[in-house]
Amino acid sequence: MHPVIAAVGRFASARPHRPALTDTERVLSYRALGGAIGETAAEVRGRGARVVALCLDNSPAWIVADLALLAARLPCLPLPAFFSPTQLWHAIAGAGADWIVTDQPDFFLDLLRANGAMAERAPDLELMGRSVAQLKIDLAAPPRLPDGTAKITYTSGTSGDPKGVCLDGAALGAVASALATACTLRSADRHLSLLPLATLLENVGVYATLVAGGCCVLPPLQQVGMLGASGVQPDRMLESLRATRATTAITVPQMLRDLVGQIGGGATPPSALRFLAVGGATVSPALLQHAEALGLPVYEGYGLSECASVLTLNRPGARRPGSVGRPLPHVTLSFANDGEILAQGATLIGYCGAHETGALPWPTGDIGHLDQNGYLYLEGRKKDFFVTSYGRNVSPEWIEAALTGEPEISQAWVSGEARPWIAAVVTPNNGATDSVLKAAIDRVNDSLPDYARVQRWVRSRAPFSADSGELTGNGRLRRRALHDRYGPQLELLYQERTHEIL
Repeated sequence: MHPVIAAVGRFASARPHRPALTDTERVLSYRALGGAIGETAAEVRGRGARVVALCLDNSPAWIVADLALLAARLPCLPLPAFFSPTQLWHAIAGAGADWIVTDQPDFFLDLLRANGAMAERAPDLELMGRSVAQLKIDLAAPPRLPDGTAKITYTSGTSGDPKGVCLDGAALGAVASALATACTLRSADRHLSLLPLATLLENVGVYATLVAGGCCVLPPLQQVGMLGASGVQPDRMLESLRATRATTAITVPQMLRDLVGQIGGGATPPSALRFLAVGGATVSPALLQHAEALGLPVYEGYGLSECASVLTLNRPGARRPGSVGRPLPHVTLSFANDGEILAQGATLIGYCGAHETGALPWPTGDIGHLDQNGYLYLEGRKKDFFVTSYGRNVSPEWIEAALTGEPEISQAWVSGEARPWIAAVVTPNNGATDSVLKAAIDRVNDSLPDYARVQRWVRSRAPFSADSGELTGNGRLRRRALHDRYGPQLELLYQERTHEIL
């Protein structure tokens, strides 16, 4: 039996009335959750589903459906609502989903039919006292999935049509159990989901809480201040952390920046919070220091979908600023000759439609090193390194993290391949003027070696976002999209030598 399902069963017997899931209005006990999982699993299995796609707003119903599929040993395809219609169809067709459980039936019926798929609405599924739509899809030639696939995760990645990562139940269980131990989770914990549950990082965070017997607080995303893939209402997010008495939560760097801005501006911090994980993209050391100074219990980690999310994590009693923590117990790290991080433990079993299985150890595409105490330090993406015309290898993430560590700069993208110096596109924070931005960039340059300094820059036309195609769902830069949009403007900088800073 899967560790999460087994844990729910144990608590259902030993502590049946303990809260397991809530949306802040209704509470589902462990006994009720165990019963709902069994009933839903039997119903879905009885309908002959092969692969089930799940597209719902954050709610206890999402988790009931997800765990029911895990118990029924049916592959689950979580669909982020922020995916474009093209990305949604790519994921559905790539995974061969023949059922969709969703709160947007009309949208998906139109999407499926527009792409030539036969689809019809089946009787609704009862989840947590609410009726949720089910759509049956007839795909002519469904692709092959690796045997044992439990979860198919499509991240927005760096391209429009990424691969579907297939994970088995053992990998998901190993990460959930390791996180429960590393974060010292316990039955008194209340985990507030701030990220979409379709995000693998948030999904395994909920699993870890259930393994420990805690309570998962799952309000609709808009209620906690999340608007689409990249819109955030910081005041609402902070109020949700306080009002729900959340002890744990997971954020990405921009969300942490927003929380820091609110608390730094005089807002009351969440007193019950004891573990605030941050990951998904590079985090500025200055931002982490600012968060700690304000009393936020921030712990940076690192992982990727191909390794069932989390690989390393800073944790209470084992934390090194600037690092992404030590490997979780099931993880073994090694390094290629060029410094690429190779990971083993809870790796994927393959990709949708592919015949090959996951390589061991898995090449992460990230460059890094372990210190003598076993803490991992990241140095950038292997494919993102560029070489200046002076032959210097430069990691753009290093410079971008330094820039966004300044309170006046909310986003940054730097470029310099085959160029004598580095140019940048920056998004100002709180309407910062050019002179204020220049002062911030000057401060950053003072901390960088000469070859890594930003010598010319422009303001972004609008904040980078997933909707514009310039960010992935978890906040990583889509460098090709940014190059396509701002490359001509940067070319003028090289030609005209405007915006001198040095």
